[in-house]
Amino acid sequence: MKKLINRNVESFKALPTPLEIKKSLPMTAHHEQTVMQARLTIEAILDGKDKRIFAVVGPCSIHDIQAAHEYAEKLSKLKQKIEDKIFVVMRVYFEKPRTTTGWKGLINDPDLDDSFHIEKGIKIARQLLLDFAQLGLAAGTEALDPIIPQYISELISWTAIGARTTESQTHREMASGLSMPIGFKNGTDGNIEVALNAMKSALKPHHFLGIDQDGKITVFKTRGNRYCHIVLRGGKTPNYTPEQIAKVKSELNKNNLPDKIVVRFQGRIGVVLISVLRKCLLHLTKSLFIFKD
Repeated sequence: MKKLINRNVESFKALPTPLEIKKSLPMTAHHEQTVMQARLTIEAILDGKDKRIFAVVGPCSIHDIQAAHEYAEKLSKLKQKIEDKIFVVMRVYFEKPRTTTGWKGLINDPDLDDSFHIEKGIKIARQLLLDFAQLGLAAGTEALDPIIPQYISELISWTAIGARTTESQTHREMASGLSMPIGFKNGTDGNIEVALNAMKSALKPHHFLGIDQDGKITVFKTRGNRYCHIVLRGGKTPNYTPEQIAKVKSELNKNNLPDKIVVRFQGRIGVVLISVLRKCLLHLTKSLFIFKD
C-alpha cells in the first residue's frame, strides 16, 4: 500500500481544527453585529431595496500587517462620510490564485519566504478580520481553498470567486453553501458564460465533501445561494463600458439570473481609476450595477 499512495508527498503536518482556532480567537457580539448588518445591507442593495451602491476597496492582497491596519483605520473614517451614498466593504484578500506559480497569499505563506507556515497565516488572517470588524468595517475576500472558509467565513461579508476558479465545480458547490453574497468573475479571457453557468450552479442545492468545525470529513447539503451575481473584471479588453454592461445585463435576463453587476477596476495610476469610476457613475441610472475596486 505504501508504494501506491502519497508517492509525490514529502510530508504531513496536522493543523488545529476550525473550532480550536475560533476558541483562541473568538468573536464578540460587536463583531457579529458588524458582519450581520453588512451582509444584510449588501443583500438589500442586491435586492434593490437599498438604493446605495457598495464598493469593495483595498489593496490587491494583504501582505503588510501594519499597513493593513493603517488602511483600515483610514477607510473606517471615510466610510462614515459617504455611507449615505456608498456602502464600503474593505478588500481583504488572503489567498492569491496563480496561473502558474508565485506567492500564494498571507494564509499560505505569511512570512513571504516559502516557509508556508499555514497555521500562522490562518491565525493572522482571523485576527486581522476581528480587528477590522471591531472598527465597524465589513470585509470582502476571495474564496480559493475550500477548507479556509471554515476558519474565517463568519467574519466575511462578501466573497468573490476568481476568474481562474469560477469554472470549478468545487467552488460553485462551495458558493452554494456560503452564508454571504457571492460574486463570480468572468473568465480571464473576458468570457462571461463561465460566470453565468457558475451562478446557475450556485443558486441550486448541492452535496459535497468538506470538513466541519471539529475537522471531521463531512458531507454538506446546501440550500443554494440566492445572492450570487456577476463581477466584470475585464479580459483581453476592458468590459466596463455602458454598451458592454447593457449586453451583460441582457444575457443575465435571458438566462433568468439576477441582473445586478459588479464592475471591477484596478491599477496603479490614480487618474485612470478616476476616469473609469466616472464613466461607471455617469451610467449608473441606465445600468444596474455595483462597483468593486
